[in-house]
Order: sequence, then structure tokens, then C-alpha cells
Amino acid sequence: MRKQTRRKVYQLVNPIEFAIAGAKITDKESLDSLRIRELAAIDAMSKGLAGVEEWRDLTEMLNLAETMAKNGIGPEVIETCDLVQAELHLAALRYEKTKKMGLTGAGLQAVRDLYEYHDLQRTSIARSEYERMIKKTKDYILSNAPCVLHIN
Repeated sequence: MRKQTRRKVYQLVNPIEFAIAGAKITDKESLDSLRIRELAAIDAMSKGLAGVEEWRDLTEMLNLAETMAKNGIGPEVIETCDLVQAELHLAALRYEKTKKMGLTGAGLQAVRDLYEYHDLQRTSIARSEYERMIKKTKDYILSNAPCVLHIN
């Protein structure tokens, strides 16, 4: 039996539409679903009804905001990121002991401030840049960098 070449079939993409979509700011529907998820996590934390999923949503927002700030997109958020990181760490430790997830009053205010900063960050850049920052954040976390917080 002879070897046969399996041809790859690529989907046709209009390069002009692709470039325009990448240059646009992220569409309203996608941003709204992210905002609802983040605000729901903040609300659940404020009421003491949060779980690991809400904690993870807030941690993802924190990591992305911090990556964007370190890459020059809203660098003023770094101080808030440090405060939120400490508060989320304490919340995780409390959860391990009591099985209840929540934040202190100062922690809640810091998370709300972080949400506002991050919303400004993501609405001020193009969608392609935002996706690049998301990928950079994922890669940084997967690299097990020494400053990445791991909670079992």
C-alpha cells in the first residue's frame, strides 16, 4: 500500500473582516456576560454565599488586571491588585477552615475598585490586544512562576 498525502482543508476567512474584528473594542455582548459574572461573584462574596467558583472568577479578574497593568495598560491598578490578592488569599484560608467564603469590608471595597479599574482597562484597548493579554496571563499561570499563588 502506498503512502497518501492527506490534504488539509482550511476554512476560508476574509482577512479584511478578520483584521477589522481584531481592531475593534470587544463587543458589548461579550463584555456584558463577563461583567455579570464578575458582579455576581462580588455580590455573592458580600453576602457570604460565595464558593470556589466565585473566588476563581475574582482571581481571574485580578490576574488579568495585574498582567495588563504590568504591560502598561492602567499601571495605577497595581496597588489595588496587591490588596485584592492578599484579601483573596485570606478568604481562601478562611474557606479551608470554615467552609464559608467571604471577604472583609476592606476586601470588598478593594474588589469593587479592582472591578472598576479592570473594566476601564478592557474597554480602552482593542479586542486583539485584550485576547493577547488573556493568553499572556494563562501562559504566566501555566508556567508556575514563583510569584503565582497556588491554593490546594
